[in-house]
Amino acid sequence: VVWVFTVAIVSLGLAAAFAGKWLEEAGPRKVGVVAAFCWGGGYIVGSLGILTHQLWLLYLGYGVIGGCGLGMGYVSPVSTLIRWFPDRRGMATGMAIMGFGGGAMIGTPMKEFFIRMFYRAPEYLGNVSDVNLVTEAGRRFAEISGTLQEVVVIGAAEVRDMTVPGPEGIYLVDTGASGVAETFLVIGLIYLVVMLIAAFSYRIPSEGWRPSGWKEPSPEERGALISSHDVHINEALKTRQFYQLWIVLCFNVTAGIGVLGVARTMITEIFGSSLPHIVDTAFAATYVVMISAFNMVGRFIWASASDFIGRRNTYWIFFLLGIVLYLSIPVAAQQVSASPSMVWLVYFYAATMIIFTMYGGGFATIPAYLADIFGTKYVGGIHGRLLTAWSTAGVLGPLAITSLRQNSVDNAIKDLVEVIQPTAFQAQFGAGFDQLEALVASNTVTISRLMEIVPDGTIDPTSSLYNSTMILMAVLLAIALVSNALMRPVDPKHHLAETRV
Repeated sequence: VVWVFTVAIVSLGLAAAFAGKWLEEAGPRKVGVVAAFCWGGGYIVGSLGILTHQLWLLYLGYGVIGGCGLGMGYVSPVSTLIRWFPDRRGMATGMAIMGFGGGAMIGTPMKEFFIRMFYRAPEYLGNVSDVNLVTEAGRRFAEISGTLQEVVVIGAAEVRDMTVPGPEGIYLVDTGASGVAETFLVIGLIYLVVMLIAAFSYRIPSEGWRPSGWKEPSPEERGALISSHDVHINEALKTRQFYQLWIVLCFNVTAGIGVLGVARTMITEIFGSSLPHIVDTAFAATYVVMISAFNMVGRFIWASASDFIGRRNTYWIFFLLGIVLYLSIPVAAQQVSASPSMVWLVYFYAATMIIFTMYGGGFATIPAYLADIFGTKYVGGIHGRLLTAWSTAGVLGPLAITSLRQNSVDNAIKDLVEVIQPTAFQAQFGAGFDQLEALVASNTVTISRLMEIVPDGTIDPTSSLYNSTMILMAVLLAIALVSNALMRPVDPKHHLAETRV
């Protein structure tokens, strides 16, 4: 799932780079219509992939086609609203982009509703003690009507993750239905219709339009980093300011997107075993909705605030506060594992919500930052090119969090196995330590299953799986902070010959 999401983000950035320049020529309406067909159509193609078990169709549909729709749908309203609100660029970009961050407030409950509607539970065979199991190549099998059929063993931890929780025990593989394919199809059709209506509603002001009573600020009123000159799209690529802002956006997004993609899993793994009666499936789903809400609010509030405190100062806050919060999360995870308490859950919840306001605020503020540095005439195209930083972050973030988490999982399993009796391991998994690698690869051996047979007093390492990731994110924000601190006005040689009036 993470890598399908990564392909979508890469496609988003590449499509935005193309659509940004095309937007200036074709207008936002055409771009919005194409975005609607790509995004809605991507879901429909993805549903066919899930239904036919063709993974490449899921990558093509949701990842490539849908990702292109995301990119075009993302850039089309930005330059439009900047033209309508030249006096409040930050607020305008916040308005344009806040819907992108807040979409999950509607999308997540809607998807949950349809998945539950179409879900069919897998066939339940009984308790572990009632079924004769065989382990081969790390996978578990049960004899049914004289043939071995693959099964999965579901314990208390796995039951919490089921769409509709069922009893612990043995379930037959390839039975039931997840409901995801049908959900993708319905959601795709809904998105297509809604986005087409929105795209045909686009309007842009006439050339030279200004709000009533507003005049272009004088150079003294603007501030050092707000230019009264325009820079062409191609010329912007020759400036160091473009690449500084690229680093600022890339690392800010990398720090957020890796966590965003696994947010539901992360809060469940950190707090699910320590506070199981609080952090359940419903709690995790609500957490995702709240992320969307704070992401959306952050896009509007931070972008609007940047009109008053300045873009560079806004990013100073993002990076300094972000570094502190990311470094504090491992401390909270360690404390809740040693002594479970609601205090650490509340702190984690608050810290991550602040992080996601700044993640969303970074997206919403960057177009206004670009308009300050390069002028408003070509900001749509320049913004599209800059979104290649999002594509890069779409690879770096998930790669970092999955790689570091997997390394933490492998080390945790190794440490737990060292304290488990061989006979207990054999009884639990039907195989000895010599098959550990195959058992882990097939997901038969997991931390939660090992915790069922470890000696009393053994600390569950699940809550610390993301510690190294949080530290890396803080380092990336430190690099982005330096890039932002070095921002200076564009050299006049890059300006267009005519000054905007």
